[in-house]
Amino acid sequence: MRLTIARLRRPVKSDLAIQFVPQALTSYGGLELLRRYVQRLDLPRRLGAVLAQLGGDYGSHRLVLLILGLLYSGARRLEHLRYVAGDRLLGRFCGLARIPTGRTVANWLKRFTRREVAALRQLNTAVVTEELARLGLPRLTLDVDGTVIRTGMQVAWAFRGFNPHHRKDPSYYPLLAHVAQTGHILRLTNRPGNVHDSRGATRLLREVLRDLRARVGRRLPLEVRLDAAFFQEEILKLLARERIGYAVKVGFWQWLGLKALVAERQRWRRVAPDVAAFAVWLPVEQWGLRLRVVIYRKRVAHRTRKNFQLDLFSPDDGHCEYSAVATNLGLRPRALWHFMAGRGAQEKTLAELKGEFALAVVPTNHYGANSAWQQLSVLAYNVSRGFQLTTLATPKARSRKRTFRFLLRSMRTLRFLLIARAGRLSRINGRNMLRLAANPAAERLYTQIAERLVA
Repeated sequence: MRLTIARLRRPVKSDLAIQFVPQALTSYGGLELLRRYVQRLDLPRRLGAVLAQLGGDYGSHRLVLLILGLLYSGARRLEHLRYVAGDRLLGRFCGLARIPTGRTVANWLKRFTRREVAALRQLNTAVVTEELARLGLPRLTLDVDGTVIRTGMQVAWAFRGFNPHHRKDPSYYPLLAHVAQTGHILRLTNRPGNVHDSRGATRLLREVLRDLRARVGRRLPLEVRLDAAFFQEEILKLLARERIGYAVKVGFWQWLGLKALVAERQRWRRVAPDVAAFAVWLPVEQWGLRLRVVIYRKRVAHRTRKNFQLDLFSPDDGHCEYSAVATNLGLRPRALWHFMAGRGAQEKTLAELKGEFALAVVPTNHYGANSAWQQLSVLAYNVSRGFQLTTLATPKARSRKRTFRFLLRSMRTLRFLLIARAGRLSRINGRNMLRLAANPAAERLYTQIAERLVA
């Protein structure tokens, strides 16, 4: 049927009157599908068990689910609760008939002590390791690194540290263990902003490896990628003792003698465009270790900013940047170059955690409350990852960088496609029902997810 121009257009002659009236409406229809996944994980019961000591009229597990629902809806701060307080589906998601104020939730967060934060951290790890065991991946690659979270001047245990962009701002410096194949955060430990990058890394690695071995067994190959700040004696000996494959960047410190090795090197093997390398066995007498080290030289078009290489070398055919990697993996220099380049994928995860899951938000001046908020941010992220891996994710081709094995949508995309869908809660023939506007694409997506959640 041919459409006329009159049927394509609609005149708008006046402003709509705006009224706010009590209605059983929701702006986040996709929360119902996430609620089903949360129930499938048995998360309410598990949260209630680990946080039973906190008490409260609302129930600790319900307040945790409220914060998760708040983050999924796109809010970033506790004061945003007032703007979603009337959403019926958010109340259903967390099991509350009345949404508390931001101050009430902040006071509840301040009840968290080291014990409750550790319990949340352990629950996070359990949720991730269960998902990894279900996926049955052939290997797991862990990236461990820290990230800076700026705070206010009055925040407890926040100190000025190494923050080149905001040198005078106090901060936290949490340490995270990232699973390269799925993007999960296995563990997060909060730290003051003035500690060294590797502070607490040995303990974090020991606990992560113990939890992984307990869940997936000792036959699954594990690998760890670290930057030069983690080139420490106790870390290298721990990884060797646990028979974990590792690749750790090495700083050009004078006591290691790397500069002399490069100066006397005549032949370099090309491993990538403008990149050459050679491998040596490096004795580290101070630590009683003998390490295989691959040294790389990358040609650049300009002199390194601030003379980063400390006048290491000045070849007459251009400027170069040098790097070194210590490893016990059986990778050739070319493969090791790409493998170490895969560490950059964790930056995407950190950016999503800070931007979409409010990891960079500091809700109170209380250290325990802020540490708990970080664990809840990571929990919300891990649950959303598991939700996608169960319902939407598709496998990707293997990469030499050993990064994401699945095609996963960002939270911003997931929120647009699935969560931010307006609807009405109705009761039809004695049964509660969520009614959404007719849209063929959305209907297919919702049906696909609902079917996979009951499979």
